[in-house]
Amino acid sequence: MVCVENSNFSIGQICQSGQCFRMSELECSDGEKVGLVAHGRYMEVSQLGNTIYFDCTQTDYDRIWKKYFDMETDYAKIIGSIDTQDSYLLAAAEFGKGIRILQQDLWEMIISFIISQQNNIKRIRRCIQLLCKNYGEQKVDDNGVEYYDFPTPQSLAHAQIDELYACNLGYRSRYIHETANSICNGSVALECLPQLGYTKAKEELLKLCGVGEKVADCICLFALHMTEAFPKDTHINKVLAAKYPEGFPFERYASYSGILQQYMFYYDLKK
Repeated sequence: MVCVENSNFSIGQICQSGQCFRMSELECSDGEKVGLVAHGRYMEVSQLGNTIYFDCTQTDYDRIWKKYFDMETDYAKIIGSIDTQDSYLLAAAEFGKGIRILQQDLWEMIISFIISQQNNIKRIRRCIQLLCKNYGEQKVDDNGVEYYDFPTPQSLAHAQIDELYACNLGYRSRYIHETANSICNGSVALECLPQLGYTKAKEELLKLCGVGEKVADCICLFALHMTEAFPKDTHINKVLAAKYPEGFPFERYASYSGILQQYMFYYDLKK
């Protein structure tokens, strides 16, 4: 067990923020608790106040989870940089100040956000659960918890499209099948994307079937940790039109506008 103190961390807000679909809330008599499957592992995280408990070894925390939860970024400093005249953004950041941008697996985020199109969070979770159960490797952790790893590109490339339909993927079945084949045949080299920078990485992602502007930005933000990426969906476009009719001040927040986008998205979703 690893114990960490952080006033800008809420496992409940992270779980509900729409960036991670294999994290689920667990029963907890005091505080909050989630179970998470990521990077081929299962882990539980609980929280009471500002104290976070990671059910893992110190080695695994330092090697995997510290980066995954972006623990070395000073989110209080980012919130403190918000224009004091921007009452909406200040309120959104205060409301969702426990959200952190997770650094998730690139391949998993590509498929997850293809599935997310015209979909709600509950249904996205169910689709991904079925996909993992049908095509991912079954594993058991040290405490006997059974779970499924995320399917590899090869396993989805070899799947029949009508079988993918059985995972409630609908028209996205073809997108997933073609995208998996694009990765397997080297049309897009995932291992090169982190080194390309935001603009070039996004251009590469847009080559994949079913990946448009919004999905590409989500992948850049939640997998590649390119925090200048600013995904725009229906919620965010409404906020921008209502609160920033003259345009959002991207130049002020250029390198971390994606973090502010998450505060805005969560505030609009939950307030």
